[in-house]
Amino acid sequence: MELQMLKSQAGPAEQSFLFSREEVSALRLKIEELAQERSRLEEDKKLLEAQLERLTLQGDFDQSKTKVLHLSLNPASVARQRLREDWQQLQEECKHLRELVRALEAGGPVPADLEAAAGLPSSKEVAELKRQVESAELKNQRLKEVFQTKIQEFRKACYALTGYQVDITTEGQFRLTSMYAERKADCLVFKAAGPSGTKMQLLETEFSRTVPELIELHLLRQDSIPAFLSALTLDLFSRQTVA
Repeated sequence: MELQMLKSQAGPAEQSFLFSREEVSALRLKIEELAQERSRLEEDKKLLEAQLERLTLQGDFDQSKTKVLHLSLNPASVARQRLREDWQQLQEECKHLRELVRALEAGGPVPADLEAAAGLPSSKEVAELKRQVESAELKNQRLKEVFQTKIQEFRKACYALTGYQVDITTEGQFRLTSMYAERKADCLVFKAAGPSGTKMQLLETEFSRTVPELIELHLLRQDSIPAFLSALTLDLFSRQTVA
């Protein structure tokens, strides 16, 4: 019942707790673990008492002729001592947890001794972890910005060197637009094929239907996409020069 009351009391303290929601969840998990440990100890105690009673019933002897010696470190005494120590430890942890919940409800800083007893990180540790997270996020943001800049530089270089602007439309599909295209909609679409995606397959578009001779010669006969793109570039360039 005390553990249930602690769980219900910990709810309103979340808004005033200086730590994160994950740390409050860790505290609740700690209380649940203590409750399970307490139940286990109670079961062990009942089992031990039953075993002791059974041993007593089986000990049929003549007290006038038989002297019974009790060892100071027999298994039963060791088990009882362990149960007492575990019980005292649980009581201490429950006490610290109750004090911690009261401190959380008050909304003030949590004393260092309660933080250590509850297994929670100190305020300095939490602040340091937050600082490290913010630093890592800032580094990731800078890397993303540098990566985007490099991508733009690479695309511009490809456009200037090959004469084609390459855009990824969907996964595994690439749209190529020549700098000499007569219309903005004139483009080619290639789809990655094969186990490693190294093979490219030309998909039919309105623009590809206007160059059947180049497709027949360079793709179907010669099986060379670079030759096809180069021939197409020369063909579009010659059209603009003649015009």
